[in-house]
Amino acid sequence: MISRRQFSQALAVAGMAAPLVAAPAKASVSTPAWGAIKQVRAGLLNIGYAELGPADGPVTILLHGWPYDIHSYVDVAPALAAKGHRVIIPYLRGYGSTRFLYAHTMRNGQQSALAADVIAFMDALKIRQATLGGFDWGARTACITAALWPDRVKALVSVSGYLIVNLVANQEPLSPQAELGWWYQYYFATERGVKGYTQNTAEFNKLIWKLASPQWNFDDATYAQSATAWKNPDHVAIVIHNYRWRLQLAQGEHRYDGLERKLQARPVISVPAITIASDFDGPNKSGAGYRDRFTGSYEHRILDGIGHNVPQEAPEAFTRAVLDVSR
Repeated sequence: MISRRQFSQALAVAGMAAPLVAAPAKASVSTPAWGAIKQVRAGLLNIGYAELGPADGPVTILLHGWPYDIHSYVDVAPALAAKGHRVIIPYLRGYGSTRFLYAHTMRNGQQSALAADVIAFMDALKIRQATLGGFDWGARTACITAALWPDRVKALVSVSGYLIVNLVANQEPLSPQAELGWWYQYYFATERGVKGYTQNTAEFNKLIWKLASPQWNFDDATYAQSATAWKNPDHVAIVIHNYRWRLQLAQGEHRYDGLERKLQARPVISVPAITIASDFDGPNKSGAGYRDRFTGSYEHRILDGIGHNVPQEAPEAFTRAVLDVSR
């Protein structure tokens, strides 16, 4: 999910963007149009990914979040492919068929590690530049990749805006009501939470889906389609480390120290970007709190009546944003 601070901070500026009313996606399950999942060795991982569209089309890489998977793009990906895009949707570390190559590699969920995975993935597929789109962890990963490797990113679509975690700011307390929204982070900080998430992964994640998208009436088949991704043997370790690292309750890896130093300086994103806000963003919906982090061509769009999983709840709006920003 997005950062505590970014979700909760009150904004002084309102009305920066006109709201877009997006109709929620149908509740029934969509059948993936991408066929068999492919695999590629990339950096520390053997990454599973879906691909569709023309091989010579402009590349768009779509990144999912927690607790979601590549099926968040089950409607977006075919729509982009129909417009000539080569669409690639990788499973993040700890999800689906993505596996670590070596048993001794730390199961690290920190933000820079996931972004480094994207660069390794692009290198493995010999992709020089791509448009990146994402939400939740995927949006954070896309933002980091665009900020640290702007030459590799043609354009960016980020749900909930600028999500790069600043560890110092993340230590500051919020209002009690705001803290309540992040109950699971504190649960994951305990060994009881680790045991509970391990034993009840599917039930736990369904609750998060409902809380994050209260107006999305997904059916059991839609949920089951994504739930298989959390049977990955490293899933729990990656999720727990991600949230503990954000609260400075777990160490990262020294190999990423240089990247993290850059990220703690809140680097700007210079590539063309569209940010999308939904009801999930609460008081941060206007986007004013992160407008200054985008220095290139920029637009902010607001989707009323939509929760956190924008690509699956409002696929037409997400698709339109990718097409518009990558022109």
